[in-house]
Amino acid sequence: MTTHLPYQISHVYLHESAKMPALNLQQGNYLVFWWKTIPLGDLYLEPGVTLSEADYFKKMGQAILPTLQQYAKSTSERNQNLQATQMLEKLKNPESWLPEALKRKPTEKIPKEVPVSVIICTRNRPGSLKQCLEAFQKMLCRPQEIIIIENARENDESEAVTRLYPNVKYYQEPIPGLSYARNTGIKKATCPIIAFTDDDVRIAENWVHQVWQTFQDPKTMAMTGLVIASELQSEAQLIFEKHWSFNRGYTDKIFDIEYFRKTIAKGPPVWNIGAGANMAFRKSIFEETGLFDERLGAGASGCNEDSEMWYRILKNGHTIHYNPRAIVFHEHRRELTALKKQIFSYMRGHAAAALIQQEQFRKAGYARHLSHTLLVAYSKAILKGFPQYQAQYCTLWVQIKGLIAGIVYYYQNRKKTELR
Repeated sequence: MTTHLPYQISHVYLHESAKMPALNLQQGNYLVFWWKTIPLGDLYLEPGVTLSEADYFKKMGQAILPTLQQYAKSTSERNQNLQATQMLEKLKNPESWLPEALKRKPTEKIPKEVPVSVIICTRNRPGSLKQCLEAFQKMLCRPQEIIIIENARENDESEAVTRLYPNVKYYQEPIPGLSYARNTGIKKATCPIIAFTDDDVRIAENWVHQVWQTFQDPKTMAMTGLVIASELQSEAQLIFEKHWSFNRGYTDKIFDIEYFRKTIAKGPPVWNIGAGANMAFRKSIFEETGLFDERLGAGASGCNEDSEMWYRILKNGHTIHYNPRAIVFHEHRRELTALKKQIFSYMRGHAAAALIQQEQFRKAGYARHLSHTLLVAYSKAILKGFPQYQAQYCTLWVQIKGLIAGIVYYYQNRKKTELR
């Protein structure tokens, strides 16, 4: 049996220093590159890997180039970025060219408060909730409204935490299920933009501002943001980050009706749009699409209530923007037993949501997607993982069980009313 080595996470802020960071050669290294508040890219270095200074800068240039190219407005600028990320002297002196490449002004005025309702659903986790609410007190730009929805609470500890913050509203949703809690939050929200995050994430200080900025484009009806791992100490955390990551990359992505049409035959992979721990909507979209399907989500099918909502938004012809500058940091589950339980829920919710989406639009290829996953993809994985089923293959059997459980769940619940 192989021994797992943890990964050291290093955030490299190029506006402070472009020097090669100290690497821990006794374990793996995960580097995230930044220019001030803009995440530029990341780099994995396996345990024991050593790099010369030249090799480090070469890999750094490759990691940040895609982000730089999205800001380029011409072929000439793209060529300049390509050349800069291949030149050692340029990479050692990023302040001489990166601000211009990123089209960032020296100062950007940030409002103190914006018309955003932040909804945080929680359940009997007062310690995590307090840490989360503390982060909002330090925001450069604060939301007009913070709403806590406690789902099927067992005691009053979380409510007591919210009393410490006069600007926080607290409500209860007695029916177990994350979708029930989120729908209650939507009904209570008063701002035109509604943002969701979880009580167990660490939020970047400019998160609210970035959420608000995303909706300055009138076409945008929903958004998701970047989720970065806060630690990679255990094998379970590394497996999740490398094979189930919430991180959707460092470049903006637009999902619209064209994306929907191009992917409909195989079933639009809406689960790739983002993560429920970092998402937001115009409140008005819920009047058109309806609220979250309460058959889905934690406490019901397991998950995918978020991606099913994104599916409805796209099906109705609207746009979703993935903005990597809206950032939260997520602590993945440390234990393999907890990871397996999580993956079972993911696959159960995935299958149930896929069939619900198929039901909404018969031309969607989700039934084909599920049968191919079960009969082809998992057959190949079983052979590849044989006989030890280690690393990413350690969750293979719970994935299969979860997918089958989700199909059964759908047929058992398809006639139920979606919403109260």
